[in-house]
Amino acid sequence: MIDNHQKNIATFIHLSTFSRFMIPFGNFIGPLVLWVMNKDKSEFVDAHGKQAINFQMSILLYALIIGMITVPFFVFNLFSGLDLLDFNMFDSIQINISKPSPLLYITGGLGFLAVIGFILELVFIVKAALSARDGQAFKYPLTINFLK
Repeated sequence: MIDNHQKNIATFIHLSTFSRFMIPFGNFIGPLVLWVMNKDKSEFVDAHGKQAINFQMSILLYALIIGMITVPFFVFNLFSGLDLLDFNMFDSIQINISKPSPLLYITGGLGFLAVIGFILELVFIVKAALSARDGQAFKYPLTINFLK
């Protein structure tokens, strides 16, 4: 039987990931501390702690992959657009607006994907916290099981 204390700890494990907005790497530190302190006391808390930590590590991995893909497109676009300003003598400035590079569209699309991923992450964390509060198991989608 899952008591209210176990439900509350599991809920706080999920909600502690929001501490990243105040503490660097708080999305790892908060759940990890709560999980390590309480994992031996309850299988319910242990399962929710593993899910929260696995989800945060998966999100970090996905963000790194999107970042590694996006940065080269941004750099190539930056260097290809150096001809946007032409300085002729010191008395006049000509601004040439050229057609945007397709790389800019790719970079923008990946950035949009990252924003959508961030919003979905927030929704899934709240959903997991509500499931823990109700005493139900929750499995984050697209999560790699680093901790089993």
